[in-house]
Amino acid sequence: MYGFREIDASQLKTWLDEGKEIQLVDVRTPAEMARGMIPGATALPLTVLPLKTGELSKDKPVVFYCMSGGRSAQAAAFLANQGYPEPVSLRGGITAWSRSGYPVAQG
Repeated sequence: MYGFREIDASQLKTWLDEGKEIQLVDVRTPAEMARGMIPGATALPLTVLPLKTGELSKDKPVVFYCMSGGRSAQAAAFLANQGYPEPVSLRGGITAWSRSGYPVAQG
């Protein structure tokens, strides 16, 4: 591990259904987000993450997702290096989320 943890789509769905306090962040490009986002997510493309890190909570887990998990892992590792206590990456990204039959809202 690189100072962050990974969860799968079913774990994220459980957290959301249980009302667990998380900050869900989509790090894809705006064009990718326009095709749909996980409901409740904040848009923060990976390219601007270093400039906007201060907008992310240190009081609750920050869960990143992208298309398949690569960029979200980069984002979580970056946050861990910035001293955030609970960065999380969604394994398989929104692709795994939607393949599991979970809702996607239009961006």
